Formats: sequence, C-alpha cells, structure tokens
Amino acid sequence: MAKRYASLFYGKDADTGQTDNAEPKKVPYRLLLVDDEPNILASLRRVFQRENYELLFAGNGKEALAIMEKQPVELIMTDFMMPGMNGSDLLVDVRERWPQTIRIMLTGHANTDAVMGSIRDGAVYRFILKPWNDDDIRLTIALALEQYELIQRTRTLEQQTQKQSKDLETISKLTATNRSQLAIMLHKKGWLNAQQIQTLHREMQSKKSPVIRTLLKHDWIDFHKVFELLRDDMLFEEVDLREFQPDPSLLSLVPQKICTRQLVLPLRAQGQRLRLAMVDPMDVNLIDELGFMTGYTIHPLLCETSQMQTKLAEIFGETSDLDDMATRIGTDDPYEGIEIVLDDESDQESLEQLLGSSEEPPAIRLVNAIILEALRLGASDIHVHPRTKSLVVRYRIDGVLQDKIQIPTNLLMSVVSRIKVMAELDITERRRPQDGRITVKTPMRIVDLRISTLPTINGEKVVMRVLERQSSAQSLSDLGLSEHNLNRLMHVVAKPQGIILATGPTGSGKTTTLYALLQHNASSERNYVTIEDPVEFHVDMAGQVPVKDRIGLDFASVLRAILRQDPDVILLGEIRDEETADVAFHAAMTGHLVYSTLHTSSASATVARLLDLDLKPYVVASALEAIIAQRLVRRICNHCREQVTPPVDTLKQLGPQFLDPELTFYRGRGCDKCHKGYKGRLAIHEVLTVDESIRAAITEGASATQIESMAREQGMRVLLDDGLEKLKNGVTTPEEILRLLGPQVLHG
Repeated sequence: MAKRYASLFYGKDADTGQTDNAEPKKVPYRLLLVDDEPNILASLRRVFQRENYELLFAGNGKEALAIMEKQPVELIMTDFMMPGMNGSDLLVDVRERWPQTIRIMLTGHANTDAVMGSIRDGAVYRFILKPWNDDDIRLTIALALEQYELIQRTRTLEQQTQKQSKDLETISKLTATNRSQLAIMLHKKGWLNAQQIQTLHREMQSKKSPVIRTLLKHDWIDFHKVFELLRDDMLFEEVDLREFQPDPSLLSLVPQKICTRQLVLPLRAQGQRLRLAMVDPMDVNLIDELGFMTGYTIHPLLCETSQMQTKLAEIFGETSDLDDMATRIGTDDPYEGIEIVLDDESDQESLEQLLGSSEEPPAIRLVNAIILEALRLGASDIHVHPRTKSLVVRYRIDGVLQDKIQIPTNLLMSVVSRIKVMAELDITERRRPQDGRITVKTPMRIVDLRISTLPTINGEKVVMRVLERQSSAQSLSDLGLSEHNLNRLMHVVAKPQGIILATGPTGSGKTTTLYALLQHNASSERNYVTIEDPVEFHVDMAGQVPVKDRIGLDFASVLRAILRQDPDVILLGEIRDEETADVAFHAAMTGHLVYSTLHTSSASATVARLLDLDLKPYVVASALEAIIAQRLVRRICNHCREQVTPPVDTLKQLGPQFLDPELTFYRGRGCDKCHKGYKGRLAIHEVLTVDESIRAAITEGASATQIESMAREQGMRVLLDDGLEKLKNGVTTPEEILRLLGPQVLHG
C-alpha cells in the first residue's frame, strides 16, 4: 500500500522502479525554411541544429507550398527576394490556406517598404535582416513559437467556453419552456389576469427568459406580497441574505450566468444537500436541473427579490458596466492601430498587433485601450490595481493619481498575463515581483513603458511608467527657475569640472533639469556622454548609452568604459550604489563635469546620503559643486483661473510668512481644458552651491542642519521660500505646496 501511494509522489512504480510513461511524448515543432541560396539554408541548419525542432527546407515558394500540403508546419521563415514567387506573396498564400502558421520574413533587401507592407497587411509576424545574429534569431523563433502556443491555448479555451455556453443555454431553455407554477398560482389569486398570463407565456417562449425575470420586467405585481404569500401560505423556509455570507467554494457549482439569470445563490453544502436561496422556490424544473448538474439534493430557501439582487451585485459586480463598455467599443475597434515592439534594438523591426480586431480575446483590446487612454490623458504612470471587488485602472496625471476605469475582477489574470506577454515576463510566476519594458508605437508617437509587477493579497498589481521617446530636452529658461536660483545655477554650470546633483523623489523632474544643464552653452568642442536606464531624452550631440542589467551592463561598468573615451561632460542617470558613487566622484575629481541624480529629501540632506554610500568626506567636499533639490507642483489652469479668499487653515500649516495680508490667492474652477483646475506642472527649487566654507564643514563632518544654516546665510532659498514666490506669482495654490512639502508648523 505504501509503495502504491509513493508512486503518486515519485512517478515510479513501486515494484519495478520504472517511470510511468503514460504521458505522451511531445512532438517537436516543425520549421520550414525557404531560401533560393543553398548557403543560407546551410547556415540556418547550423543555427538550429542543437534546438529540438524538425527542420524542413525549400528552395522557392512552390516547393514550400508543396511541402505544407503534405504536412503542417508551425512556423515558416522565408527569404523576400526569390525567383518566381517572392516571400511576401508566399506568406500571403500561407496566411489564407494555413492561418495558424507563424510567418517570418528573412531578407537582406535594402528596400523594406514592401516587407513592411506585408507586416501591415498581417501576412508577416515580423521580419529579420541579413546578416543576422545567431542568438537573436534563436530568441525570435522561440518567442514566435511561444505566441503560437498561446494562440492554440486561447482557441482551446474558446471552444470550452462555447461548449459551456451551450450547456447553460440548454438549461435556460428547459426552465423557460415548462409551465411556471408561480404564474399559475398568481393567476388563481387574481394578481395576474388572462392577458398578462398570455403575454408572460409568449415572452418566455420567444426570449427564453425565466418567469421571474419577465415578471420583474413588467412590474405587474408587488414582489414583497409574493414573498409573504410564499412564506405564509406555501410555508417555504426563508433566509435573510443581509445576514448571510455564501461559501465562496460553492460559487463554482452554479455558474454566474445561471445565478444572475434565475436569481438563485448557493449558500451551504451539508453532506449531499445544497442549501439554495431562491426568489421562486416553486420552480421545480430548475431545482431538478440544478440538482442533476451539481450532484446535490437541492434544499430551496425563500428570499426577498431586492436582497437577492443586492447580494448578486455584491458578489459578481454590476454586469451592466461591462456590457456598456462592449457597446461603446463596438465592432469598429479604435484600438486596432496600436503596435507593440518587443525588440527595440532594431529601428526597422516591429511587431504588428496580431490580435487587434474585435473578434479576438477582450483582454488584448482592453490592455490596448488602457495604454492609449493613458497617452490621450498625458498620464505619467498607469496603475492596474486589484481591489476586493473590482480591478481599478488609475492614471497619474500631473503628479496625482486618479481612478479612471473599473474592470470586473474576473479579467485580472488575463489583463496581467497580456501585459506580461508584451513585456516578455514569465506569465507563470505570480509570487515574485518582475520588471520589464514595452515599446509602444501609435500613429503619432513612440513611448517606452517600464513595467513593474507586485504580488498583493488581491492579485498582482502592475505599474507602468510612461516615458516619451521623442521628448526634447528643455532649456534652463523653461524650467520655471526664479531669477535668484537661475543666477546661482549659471555660476556653477560654467565650471569645467566637478559634480552637480539633482535630488528629489521619483517623478520630480530631476532628469529634465540635468538635460537642461547639459544643453546650456553646449558646443561641438566638448565630448558629451549620457548613461541612463532607459534613455529619456534624445540629444544628437551626445553619445547616449542605455543600461542593460541583464547582460551585466550596469551604471558603474559603463561609467568606467566611458572614462576611457575622453569625455568632457558626463550625465549619469542615477547614483544607486557605493560603486557607482565612487566612480562618479573620482571622475569629477579628475577633470570631468558630471551631472547625476540622487533620492534625498533636501539639498543639505544629500551630503549625509553621500557619506552613507561610504564616500570619504574629503572626496565629497572636493568634487561637489552644487545640489539642486526640487519638487513639481501643479500649475493653475489659465482658462478657468479665478481669485479666491485666503485658505487660512492651510496657510497656518505652511508658516507665518504665508499669512501676509498683501498676498492674493487663485485657484482653477475646473473646465474641459484641465484636470480639476490644474493644467501642467512647474518646479520649485532650492540650489545649494558649495563654497570653501561649506567644503570645510563637510570635511569636518558637519550635520545637515549646520550645512543648511550656512547655505541660507550665503543666500540659498529653500523649497518653501521658492513655493511662496510661485504663490505670489499666482501660478499655483497653497494646497499644492502643502501637498508637496507637508505641514511646516504644528498648531494646537
């Protein structure tokens, strides 16, 4: 007996020790490679010789079609320029005759217009340029076959769904075609007349709707009186659903469609009996059908109609929202034109959105809609946030999160899986956080999305950071700097060496500020290099290097390589660790001008953070030239701006300098051109410039408070001072400054 159970764990027979081979061996994928050059086919054979594929070869289009007529293939890869039938015509023919086959174009032809035309027509999954990289072509084929597998699984699931829908439809027909005992009783009571009975029977036959639904639609009777009749005269046992929580494990027994259509709800299972709440417990045919379907003896319990509708909406959510969404999207899907690029290293290569039509799975169209809506609203972040009763899509617009879309929770896994497929993440891993990247092309713009997944108690949460690929760097005059801070920055940016740091939380505009400094007085006489993850602004005059941690290309290693390329100005995306900080500061000490960012709360606190990264005080003191701390506050909309009375409670929290009676306050009323009275953002800054006295204080280990005190004596204005100036200029509100900087004075 023990041996027999052991086989369940080890997969071996206890007596023979042999592995159970009941599982059929998986047939390898068939790849058909088509090219008129034998040496190309030989090279491809070499590339795939170690892969578990069955390789078939053809020298032209006619040979390829003849092979496919004899045996199906999962993937065909063909050359473009071939005698007779070219590769594009071949793949069009393959698409029409074998639509499930993945189609790839392999070409060295210089004019790619015809090839891209094939991609737009849907005949080509993607194309690869000659000469190829062996590892890249293996990865491309593997991803393509993974897509093939996903499509096959989707098709199988759709077939299962159709079968289940037919089963549900059969049950609905059975319950609708039988005579209703409830309707007969109401007629005998005189609550329904003969004409109403005829109408009821006709609609039940034509629309296959249950009697209870038809009665609710016409509102002929008072359902509270029907409830009292069934309870007092028919002596049905009642249940109060307001005080009852159904067993979640039983909800899979009776499908949602039957529960909402027939107004029933499974509550408890005791032995072979299933306690079932019903609005119409006289529906004997339905009870028999549910008993046959679930395998339980049904024990009907009477409940009020309003309670049942409320409880069903609480459990399954409002179905009308999803129906309304489908109606609004319609058959002419506005999101079909979105294009997802998996491999952004080649400008010529793109992946056409294969499942864009409205006949394809809804999760694909839904994710496309979420992304395009974010681009339309100008969101900087997309949060796909699973809650207890719904899946909420939130957009960060002008630095503030706003709930925009609510989706039923049953779509969570399909939406998250679709995002993972786009970002090339592991769709089977749901217990650990993952990071990835998507490049999205629309007809008007190209954006990069940085993807982060996080497992929560309600499911996986996904956050997508939106990065504009075509963004142009701003000038110093566009940053909203006060004249005082601008003069201080102009002084340090003219220095030939040293390090200038921009500090603040994520999304506070640090990189924008550094690029403005980089471009100020830029000339062809200097060598500019940037290191970022990813590259946020494209500048022609600079050599821009993207960080790729997965191949060991991190900030520190790239920075060491750059120092051997004779740079004058280096822009380092972020100082993340001790190694990067050490290399950056020593580069600044040896004649280079370095710009970088750091996550700290204020300019003076940055020094303590640098020392915490194990930098020597004398290294920090000698290399550091300036620290720029900043935050982004929302700007009042110019179209609906109006003067308001001073918000005294808010001003008291900010400090006595904000209670000046001469101050005038404004707010946005809210219009169709803004978001709740705000449109766009501007920065508030504090600029700490390092002079000899501050260098000496850093070397001696002065605290952040002492350094800030010295800097203020030398003219530094802190973030609160700059916020007050923006308030005097009427471009923001006290509530925004309080939101970003917090209360400064404790009252009471």
